[in-house]
Amino acid sequence: MAQIDEFRSETRNWLEANYPSSLREPLTSEDDMTWGGRRAVYKNPDSKLWLDRMAARGWTAPTWPREYGGGGLTQEEARVLNQELHRIDARPALASFGISMLGPVMLEYGNEEQKLEHLPRIVRGEIRWCQGYSEPGAGSDLAGLRTRCEDKGGHFLINGQKIWTSYANHADWIFCLVRTDTAKKHEGISFILFDMTTPGIEARPIKLISGNSPFCETFFTDVKVPKANLVGRLNGGWEIAKRLLQFERQSISSGTLGSSAGVEVEEVAKVYVGEEDGKIADADLRSRIAQHRMEARAFALTIRRVEEEAKAGRNVGPATSILKYEMAKLNQDRCELMVEALGTQGLGWEGEEFKPREVAATRGWLRSKGNSIEGGTSEVNLNVVAKRVLGLLDHQ
Repeated sequence: MAQIDEFRSETRNWLEANYPSSLREPLTSEDDMTWGGRRAVYKNPDSKLWLDRMAARGWTAPTWPREYGGGGLTQEEARVLNQELHRIDARPALASFGISMLGPVMLEYGNEEQKLEHLPRIVRGEIRWCQGYSEPGAGSDLAGLRTRCEDKGGHFLINGQKIWTSYANHADWIFCLVRTDTAKKHEGISFILFDMTTPGIEARPIKLISGNSPFCETFFTDVKVPKANLVGRLNGGWEIAKRLLQFERQSISSGTLGSSAGVEVEEVAKVYVGEEDGKIADADLRSRIAQHRMEARAFALTIRRVEEEAKAGRNVGPATSILKYEMAKLNQDRCELMVEALGTQGLGWEGEEFKPREVAATRGWLRSKGNSIEGGTSEVNLNVVAKRVLGLLDHQ
């Protein structure tokens, strides 16, 4: 206990001394986040300074081994670090699919050369990654993917298309599922990495109803990839794919909402709806916001329990589907409540009569519709829960 207390004190002092004062303002959009990569543009130079300081300690990936650039912290130390970062409302030093998805599976399935090549650069934010999974005909049935990867002797040759490839137009590298055996479905898939500047790759942004374009359709035409970029064994990619989806769903769940969820909605409602005796004047809305806050608190506690079970060595893979499903529902509920609390001001799209916060709420509400699709649809996650958590059998 004394050791963890000492770590907390040292961490608190370091953060107070090294977190730039210019970043002590709330994030206003995804554009304010630090994504890193070769083409990174920093609106605030201190964002790069904060990244470099955290990366130097390995704290962008605090529990990864030090030999791969990580912080080498225990789970308990990492929890203290997160608590201290939250205490000062610190912005994430780095938003990275490399950290949340690729890195964990590389630690399990990558060979030593691949780990040494890619993991330290992920920690330092030097490479921005995107995920090549879904295809126009392979979304919920991901194993039906058709992007071909042919062995040409000295290299692989990739042809096909991906869809909903988040930030592919900004990414430096992609981790991708490809078909290396057309005679088998799940057993014919491989997991491979390649540079997005390789000739034959084109990423086209897709404009969403929110007005943003975070997703792309991505095309591969005779893309040559070194064989050394294959992760795991040939035709063994489905196992890696499932494991990565667990990390993705866990990241989505743990990174959104928490015990304080609903507080902002309550504050907005008091301003726009009015209050009586310090409470929201509309009793029905007040009741639904209170219910949302209770569900969010229960969700945060469940995440903590799952983390403890993982620390104890229990397999919590299927539980990530529960968390992903509930996160999507909670965030959609939060966005609905926010727009309702704003009243007619929650219907703004642009114009001087609407404040930035009001426009952000409207667009955030539209964006939240995708929560039940990304990272595995809610229907697919419910099937996983039914089969692998509840043990229910299919009935024809």
